[in-house]
Amino acid sequence: MIANTASLDLVEYIETNILPQYAQFDKAHNLGHVVRVIKRSMDLVRTTGADINMVYAIAAYHDIGMSGPRAVHHITGGKILASDIKLRKWFSADQLKIMREAIEDHRASASHAPRSIYGKIIAEADRDLDPEIVFRRIIQFGLANYPELDKEGHWFRFREHLENKYSVNGYIKLWIPGSENESKLKAVRSYIANQSELLRIFNKLYISEIQEK
Repeated sequence: MIANTASLDLVEYIETNILPQYAQFDKAHNLGHVVRVIKRSMDLVRTTGADINMVYAIAAYHDIGMSGPRAVHHITGGKILASDIKLRKWFSADQLKIMREAIEDHRASASHAPRSIYGKIIAEADRDLDPEIVFRRIIQFGLANYPELDKEGHWFRFREHLENKYSVNGYIKLWIPGSENESKLKAVRSYIANQSELLRIFNKLYISEIQEK
């Protein structure tokens, strides 16, 4: 489906047993999200020379830990990958250790740099930095997890999250120099600096998401 030249039997196993689990997660971490992350990860294989099977599997498992508490989903996801004995058909113990660490390191709020190129690839690929996707995912997560908030409350949370994560003082970091994420992050920051335009976009996306619920 989306794995280019990764081993066909690995792709079949993951598409049959792993990817369907994303259907149970919120809109910000659903199947559409993981498919986009896999695609971006595979694109980065070409520029980094990383092992394509490792990259594919890491991307496929990176948010699987959302089956448990979100705050530790990166740790849970690493454990799920490491405990999946079926993966031993394709990967050595050393490779699985690197893959587990990559998933543990992928969060934008991580306090340390990813420990390997594989961690940098998945961290970079996980950054859905197209401005509309960034804004829509924030709203989707807010609606799913803070149903008690009214529209004004969601607007306040929306602005606060953008400032804390995506602004020039935010915690998000990019790990692959020259990636398309650099220009996309600049675009997000230009919207943050234009509050009237940001409010217009928020209102449009908020109404769209409310109508779909």
